[in-house]
Amino acid sequence: MIDRLETLGARFREVELALADPGVARDQARFRDLMRERSRLSVINETYGSYRSVLSGIEESRVLVRDESDVAMRDLAREELRELETRRELLETRIRELLVPRDPLADKPAIVEIRAGTGGEEAALFASDLFRMYSRYADRRSWKVEIMEVSQTELGGFREIIFSMTGDAVFERMRWESGVHRVQRVPATEASGRTHTSAVTVAVLPEMEETELDIRDQDLRIDVMRAGGPGGQSVNTTDSAVRITHIPSGLVVHCQDEKSQIKNKAKAMRILRARIFELEDGKRQAERAAERKTMVGSGDRSERIRTYNFPQNRLTDHRIDLTLYKLELCMEGDIDELVDALALHAREALLKSGENGF
Repeated sequence: MIDRLETLGARFREVELALADPGVARDQARFRDLMRERSRLSVINETYGSYRSVLSGIEESRVLVRDESDVAMRDLAREELRELETRRELLETRIRELLVPRDPLADKPAIVEIRAGTGGEEAALFASDLFRMYSRYADRRSWKVEIMEVSQTELGGFREIIFSMTGDAVFERMRWESGVHRVQRVPATEASGRTHTSAVTVAVLPEMEETELDIRDQDLRIDVMRAGGPGGQSVNTTDSAVRITHIPSGLVVHCQDEKSQIKNKAKAMRILRARIFELEDGKRQAERAAERKTMVGSGDRSERIRTYNFPQNRLTDHRIDLTLYKLELCMEGDIDELVDALALHAREALLKSGENGF
């Protein structure tokens, strides 16, 4: 562990030197990556510094405990030694957590797909509520949200909405949202006041750059058509809608939200890249998928992960048996407590499995 910490300390100093180079600041992508790395390494470096100080204090206290000439000082040293050893254990646990290998996808932007499931119009309305919850959460974390494709119902719900989220550690924190979200409440469409149960499916995919995924032009079939919908400028008047089919996988993406065919194609390709990566990653990383099941679920969109019970103001995450009686606040985007608990559970599972980075 000490060797690993020393190596990371040397890397921290290298990163700081690189950031002091004026040429690095002109390369925004590299500068951003280095700043993120520095942020992570600085926490490890500071914790290691505290750990070294505690070890030094333990050695000094042990010397005083062995001193027979001053009984009062010896007793004080013995008490301080107990406190320092407790502190050392806590710091060692924290260091092990910090050394857990970070998923290379953690800092990726995310593409989030929300689809209404069982429950008809009520499911569509709850899909809209989930989008609002994630949008509010994004505002709290200074993330940017961009709607890519949406299909609305007459009552304002969403049959489907696809949107991107960009910012610091987006995929790292949003990844736990993939799965089936069940809602129990009295729908706005219910006249008798009975509580209904509906379901919404959420999929969170890491957004990949063009250079990270090779998609051949000959593997794509691109169709353009007139946009359909409830009306408005460019709807049913120009061939702006785009449907892209990835022939090898059979994946199909349709975009018509923009007035421009070029913009719709660009959005469709972003969604397609994310879906192809998810498909290939699932085939290629069976072992990793099994590991995710051990942690907080597979991320499979068919797995029921959470229940939102409005009559009891209760949110329950079934993967970690966590129940919060503050559903109203959660629906306003206050979900950090939930996300932190899921991330902690994942780290602890990695530590127990021995995947601790040293």
